[in-house]
Amino acid sequence: MASDQTSFPARRAAAARNRDRILTAARAAFADPAADISMAEIARRAGVGMATLYRNFPGRQELLEALYVDEVDALCAAAGSADGQAPGAAFAAWLRRVFAFIPGKRLIVAELLEHSDDDRPAIHGQRARALAAGRPLLAAAQQAHEVRDDLTLEQIFDMIVAIAKIHGDSDYLEPMIQTMLDGLRLPTGST
Repeated sequence: MASDQTSFPARRAAAARNRDRILTAARAAFADPAADISMAEIARRAGVGMATLYRNFPGRQELLEALYVDEVDALCAAAGSADGQAPGAAFAAWLRRVFAFIPGKRLIVAELLEHSDDDRPAIHGQRARALAAGRPLLAAAQQAHEVRDDLTLEQIFDMIVAIAKIHGDSDYLEPMIQTMLDGLRLPTGST
């Protein structure tokens, strides 16, 4: 009986490692826009069996939702770490992270929206979470008179999404995102 008690934590740790390996493999697989990735391919890349994959994620939908939520979690967590930057710089750095988040998630979001009910919070509640995480950054930058105060975070997100939808590599898109960030600065002499 004592040997069973000591094996439970080891099993839980192994299960958590397997789940992490699956998510890591799926994240890399779905980052390639040209790839048509099957669940079997994800299991192969993760080095786990199909039973382990399906025990963690009963279907493709659940796997995609978990990937998306994990990424939004990281985005929200990043909003809380300004690392001693000025408020405007911290906000701009976070917006760059938002911008970097979008292109790699296009396939995941498109597939989730195609096969999901309208009331599934795994998709529709995530924008609200990201907005809530970013609002204190925007407020601090506006209060420090480093960012204009006539735009909402929703408007700024919509600009980022519009730029991210433009086809082109990072060299092509970088001047556009920089122009948007420059345009967020409070005009000179308006404090």
